[in-house]
Amino acid sequence: MLDVRDVHVAFAAAQVLAGVTLTVGDGEIVGLLGPSGSGKSTLLRVIAGLVAPDAGAVLVDGHDVTAVPTHRRGIGMVFQDDQLFPHRDVAANVAFGLRMQRVGTSARAARVDELLALVGLPGFGHRTVTELSGGEAKRVALARSLAPSPRVLLLDEPLTGLDRELHDRLTTELAAILRTAGTTTLLVTHDGDEAAAIADRVVTMTEVSGTAAPMAATIVELAAAATHPLRAAVLRNDTPSRDVVLQADDDPATIHLGVRDADGVVVAVSTWRPRPAPGGAGDDAVQLRAMATDPALQRTGMGGQVLEAGVERAFAGGASLVWARARDTALDFYRRHGFEVVEPGFVDEATALPHHVVLRHRR
Repeated sequence: MLDVRDVHVAFAAAQVLAGVTLTVGDGEIVGLLGPSGSGKSTLLRVIAGLVAPDAGAVLVDGHDVTAVPTHRRGIGMVFQDDQLFPHRDVAANVAFGLRMQRVGTSARAARVDELLALVGLPGFGHRTVTELSGGEAKRVALARSLAPSPRVLLLDEPLTGLDRELHDRLTTELAAILRTAGTTTLLVTHDGDEAAAIADRVVTMTEVSGTAAPMAATIVELAAAATHPLRAAVLRNDTPSRDVVLQADDDPATIHLGVRDADGVVVAVSTWRPRPAPGGAGDDAVQLRAMATDPALQRTGMGGQVLEAGVERAFAGGASLVWARARDTALDFYRRHGFEVVEPGFVDEATALPHHVVLRHRR
């Protein structure tokens, strides 16, 4: 539905976007992560038509809209500060885009009621904007953006400025609202937990930039115990089990690979064990038992390097197949590295999280 192709933007001498390429599928919710100043908001404004790119293109549903005016792109946007009209009541705010589309009075009123119910504010139509709490204003802004049925919805840090309790509650509610609406959505945020809770898929500005290079990693062999702190911090975070010791961890045939930083701290690990895949596939198969990267270094390319090092070692040792039980949130990562996702999925007993088996055959 949304294709951003090799977009470049510079303000004066400062290069803000350099070769950004990103695709969001029809009805998909993609979270875009990046620190302040990384160009996230500029990218949204390029997509919305508020900033003209120096090079590159934006396509919506296969049509190049790079030169199309903002109001004709079929794109909705929710800004950080909501930008509600203070002189209009809630219903008039929500109906604004419908009025621009010349939707009739009765149909407009019905759509406003539908959207206010969707965002959990039925009966709020006659409230003034100044009466609203912070959370209510966020919902009205979302309803206003959804009302014209945009082909693509852009969310620019939509939950910024809320206290933690309200933020966490609205995170859950926003995820439900977007899935009910079924609108193709790009969410930008600096909050990884927020992105993971709302989005179907999460990418970073580093990943979508054409000039970004992955951080180089020197792979070393580790003892099993050296992998445990990172397993606890990453793999067991927010799961029912705190057990980080895996079956056959100390078996001589099990290999632990990792990366140490300049201070000797282990910042990425993977563990590999000869084991047939489920169903008996590949008697000479190797299982990726666990992989973890320091959260501060995730999405720098280091995880992919630790994975590929293990795959290469397994195939060089004669394995015809490598496989893993992968969390559903990581399936896109494995697909990018040539793994096939096997159906059906399952819920892991130790983590209570949905998983799939993934396979990669030696070519």
